[in-house]
Amino acid sequence: MNQILVLTVISADRPGVVQQLAKTIHDNQGNWLESRMSHLAGQFAGILQVAVPEEHCESLLTALTALSGQGLRVVAEKASSPGEDKPKALAFSVVGPDRSGIVYEVSQAFASRGISVDELETDTSSMPWSGEPMFEATGVIHLPKGVNMDELYDQLDAIADELAVDIRLEDLPESESAE
Repeated sequence: MNQILVLTVISADRPGVVQQLAKTIHDNQGNWLESRMSHLAGQFAGILQVAVPEEHCESLLTALTALSGQGLRVVAEKASSPGEDKPKALAFSVVGPDRSGIVYEVSQAFASRGISVDELETDTSSMPWSGEPMFEATGVIHLPKGVNMDELYDQLDAIADELAVDIRLEDLPESESAE
């Protein structure tokens, strides 16, 4: 039986970081499943999911810890089994002038209703018509049973008005919500 590990990785950005991590996982019988990696402010940062036979789990964890001597910091957590009753998934997006507090306000609205933010990607760019900083966020949330959607929409509309942003919730295509 396989153990699922969730890894977070950070290192100074340099060639070979992914190869070094992949080799360590491969050499310890691990299977790289899913990942999100990025270059941020001169650093390489990533999260990934790895499956490893239980009899090789401890050797992989030891090898990942040893990477710190090579400038790669890895934190590994054993994943719990996913529940059978998967909550409804929605995609969300937020777009508008960049300002402090956007992520806080939107995530607080979700958390206050027990809504889990499963994916979040943010970026800043320049507005095409003015050159002013523009903030964009996209992600996936999972709704627990019984969430009052009218109240959620009302709260998100109030946040959108206050921060001058556009907030949208949309159903995910079936292939994405089944994952």
